[in-house]
Order: sequence, then structure tokens, then C-alpha cells
Amino acid sequence: MHEGGKKAIIAAFFANLGISIIKFLAFMATGAASLLAESLHSVADTGNQALLLLGANRSKRKPSPEHPFGYGPERYFWSFIVALVLFSLGGLFALYEGIKKLQHPHELSSPIWGFAVLTVAIALETYSLRTAIIETNHVRGKRSFWRFIRESKQPELPVVLLEDIGAMTGLLFALGGLSAAVVTGNTRYDAIGSIAIGVLLVVIALVLVREMKSLLIGEAVSPENALAIREAIEDGTDVKKLIHMKTMHHGPENILLAVKVECEGTTAKEIVEEIDSIEARVRKAVPEVTSIYIEPDIAKT
Repeated sequence: MHEGGKKAIIAAFFANLGISIIKFLAFMATGAASLLAESLHSVADTGNQALLLLGANRSKRKPSPEHPFGYGPERYFWSFIVALVLFSLGGLFALYEGIKKLQHPHELSSPIWGFAVLTVAIALETYSLRTAIIETNHVRGKRSFWRFIRESKQPELPVVLLEDIGAMTGLLFALGGLSAAVVTGNTRYDAIGSIAIGVLLVVIALVLVREMKSLLIGEAVSPENALAIREAIEDGTDVKKLIHMKTMHHGPENILLAVKVECEGTTAKEIVEEIDSIEARVRKAVPEVTSIYIEPDIAKT
């Protein structure tokens, strides 16, 4: 895993652990539905960071006869599980709790506890979100945050970034719902805050599910890497023509490359030497290309 991704996950883990504890204490003191929704959201986020670290650790295992290309997709799989947890334990529960309290409202007790805890939670979440943004800025280049989330082959930073954005927005929803409930005396505003949190988490989870599914079933390399690989293949006197090229990410740092080329050589020895030279150029241009399969052929005009 990229060091920045690991740093962002660890920061989010400890921030969410502390937030989940104080939110639950505030819920017990106030009975606010939005605080219970936020408590479960933070518990889910804490577990999600642990799942991301688990996936990163398991992906480092060496290739085996059953998995000859290694275990790189483990990172995509556990990120996909994170999205499902966020959808079910976070989003659906918040919706359920908010709808229940909307139908059967009850008076809030000790709302000052809720305000105090939400203030502390916002401070902790700000630290976590700031860390995620800083680490994302190190790797996203000139891409927008949305484009980075859509195009990144490393799942951890996009997951943490979206979780932190959702958590911060959810805290503001909870603060708004609690404030409106206290000012107006109508606790249904608190229930509406919980429903808003649920909708937000469901939307974020669906975005993550879509992106992780795409990575799980196999995505090609970025246009920039595709161009670098193509140029490396063609940048030599040993290739007459690149007939076609296919790539697939088998993990963030494991790229599978299959190409068909027309070589200059006429003997088996010459063609083998030319293929070895092509492989060396490709690996130098894009080190993440770990598996290369080159088929010599004759281009059909």
C-alpha cells in the first residue's frame, strides 16, 4: 500500500474510534436518533479502516499455484466489503432509526451533551479529513478529487476520502437536526437529521460499490500508462508493428500485459531476443507491469 494511504487509514481509524465512543455516550444521555445513527456510522467506519488494513496485508502474500498472479485483488475485495458495510450498518440503519423516530417522536433529554459531543466529533473528523486530503493531494496530480476517485487503482485513499467527507457532512446533519429540535421543541427535526444521514451514506456506499466492482472485474491501465507502454514497445528497431495490446490491473501495483507484435527478426533466436528487449523497455517505463505475454505475429494488411 502507498504510505500515504496507510497514514490516512490509521488517522481515520483512531479518529472514528474516539468519535464512536463519545457519540454513543451522547446518545445515551440525549436519546437523539441522529446521534445513534452517527454512533453506528462511526462504528462502521472504524471497522472499515480495519478491513482496509486487512486487505492491504493479505494482498502482500506471494503467488501460489491456486493464485499464480498473486493476491493483489484482495485490496479491491475488502474495499468492496467496506462499501457494503457502509450501506447496511451505516445507511440503512440510519434510515430505519430516523423513520421510526419520525413516526414515534419522543422528547430529547440533556441536549447539551449532544452539542458538546458533536463539537468534539467535528474536531476529530476534521483532523481525519485533513489527513486524507493531504495524502490524496500527493498522488492525484492535476486531477480533480472526483476524477481521482473514479480513476484511482489504489482503493484505500478514495474509500477513506469519501468516508471522511460523508462523516463530516453527517455530523453537520446531526448538528442541524439536533439544533432545530431544541429551538422548535419538535423532535421530528432530529429524526429528519437521521434520515438525511442515512440517505447520504447510502449514496456514498453506492458510489464505492460501483467503483470497487469495476476494479474487481478488471480495469485496464490509465490512458497515461497505456501510452507509456505503447511507446516503450514501439521505441525500438526490433518491432515492425504493434498489432494489438490488452492490459488489466490485477491489483494496484500488478498489471497484466498481453500484446501481439510483428518483430523484425526472422529466426527464433532473434525473435526471442527482441521479445526480451521489449519486456525490459516496458518494465522500465511502467514498473507496475509484472506479467507480460508477447505473441509474435504478422500484421494483416
